This record gives sequence, C-alpha cells and structure tokens, in this order.
Amino acid sequence: MSQNPRNSRIMQAAQSRNAAKGPKPSRSTGLGRVIIAVYGILSLAATVRGAYQIVSKFDEAPVAYTLSLLSGLIYIVATFSLSSSKSRAWLVSLWAVSVELVGVIVVGILSLTHPEIFAHPSVWSGFGEGYGYIPLVLPIVGLWWLYRNRSERLA
Repeated sequence: MSQNPRNSRIMQAAQSRNAAKGPKPSRSTGLGRVIIAVYGILSLAATVRGAYQIVSKFDEAPVAYTLSLLSGLIYIVATFSLSSSKSRAWLVSLWAVSVELVGVIVVGILSLTHPEIFAHPSVWSGFGEGYGYIPLVLPIVGLWWLYRNRSERLA
C-alpha cells in the first residue's frame, strides 16, 4: 500500500507545528491537570463571589469582599501560569501560589482572632472553611508540585 503524498505532507506539517510549540510542561500533566482544574474552579467561584458582593453589598463587609475578589484574581493568575509553558510561567506560578498560602494563613488567623474585621466570611476566612479548607490545602499541594517540577524554571 502506498501512501498518498498529499497526506504525507499534511502529516509532516502537523508534526512540525507541534514540535514548534515545544513540549507541554510536565506540571500540566497528570496530577498537575487536577491541580490546575481545582485552581480554575476556585478562580471562577471566588471572582464571581467577590465581584457580586462588592457590587451588591460592599458597605456591609468591605474587607471580606475585597479579599474574596483578590483571592479570585490570585487564583486566576495561578491557573494560567500553572498551565503555561512560557519561560517565566514557573516563577509566576511560584509567586501566585506563595501569595495565596500567606494570604489564607494570615486571613485565617485574623478571622479567628479579630472576627469584627470580617463581618462576613471571605474565601480565606477560617482557613477556607467555607470552601472545605481547599484554599488552605491547595497552595501546599501546589508548592510541592512546583518544587517537584522545578527543573522547568530553567527551561
């Protein structure tokens, strides 16, 4: 059976396009896909929640609502940087996930020690208890995943 030369050229062109894109970062395969998916879901939930709260009832709890929106924006940055193969994506991911971890710990402590500041809960209040503590566990898993794939920062 002989192969059609036209089909052969199409296959070669597709292979060269895929080679030009470069390899997919290993942090966006396997468990990395799950981590990215959870970040995506949290980014949507936190951003929509924060935006709605700011638009509809900002005067009731401005700190909590601003923190909800801020956490959503950080989740968006983490989602896209974790899934990106661009050269600085690893460093941006490290920054975003680290800021998230510090934020959830600081806000978690403050929401317990100074509940008057948080008239209403934010995404990070009580260490993310309103979201099943995923906001606390996810950055720890994310930092571990980034450490495990640290060779990509040099690529």
